[in-house]
Amino acid sequence: MGIFSKFVAKLKGESTADPLDWKVLEEELLAADLGPKLTAEILKSAQGLKGADALSSLTQILNSHLSIKPRALSDANSIGVILVVGVNGTGKTTSVAKLANLLHSSGNSVMLAAADTFRAAAVDQLQTWGQRIGVPVISGKDEAEPAAVAFDAAVAANESQVNYLIIDTAGRLHNKSDLMAELGKIRRVVEKTLPVCEVLLVIDATTGQNGIAQAKIFTEAVDVTGLILTKLDGSARGGVALAIESALDIPIKFVGTGEGENDFAPFDPESYLTGLVRD
Repeated sequence: MGIFSKFVAKLKGESTADPLDWKVLEEELLAADLGPKLTAEILKSAQGLKGADALSSLTQILNSHLSIKPRALSDANSIGVILVVGVNGTGKTTSVAKLANLLHSSGNSVMLAAADTFRAAAVDQLQTWGQRIGVPVISGKDEAEPAAVAFDAAVAANESQVNYLIIDTAGRLHNKSDLMAELGKIRRVVEKTLPVCEVLLVIDATTGQNGIAQAKIFTEAVDVTGLILTKLDGSARGGVALAIESALDIPIKFVGTGEGENDFAPFDPESYLTGLVRD
């Protein structure tokens, strides 16, 4: 990413930065999707940076804007039920499959629920992924009630005593009341059988500030416990991760960096910040 790399390099060679340098940095931060509010806060904090201390001091400033909430999946007493939410087009269904693959590869038994029933392609996609990575997928008939599929999956997961049940939910976003009603119903019917331990929201990193707006709507509609950030592929626009955590104090738990089933990993704040401040 290296959003700050040129700026840090200049500070190392001089005692202070001139007004033009600050203007250039501001433009780079805005272009990197940090947003005007966070950009202004970072610039204000960075005014005193000098020489050799610039790199470590800047890293500390950026780190202060990341969430301090746990990034690991919550421990479940028995079966970890994970609801995955997000608008269509963010890579939600693919992220469900990649998370399942990550957990399955780590020795966990996993079951998937294809509750995004309003898109036949999403059900087919998840079933294909399930066959590829070797995990069972619970689905219903065409246009089945999402909550019914989720309930059947919870019952099946409970009977099989798998380690994790991951539920792919519908990505429609008509308005907040519809969203709240649909996700609320899914959660209620699932929790008749098993408690939900995580609600993960999938956000496309390339949507920038619009991703923050989506996150705000979902957090108002459902208790989001963590984020999955997709398409965080090392581009200069990766600053959106910092912006989202600063604005909402919701931890990014996983990132998707490519199309392959293994292009998915826990979010590493230290590596992320290193990428922001260096080439």
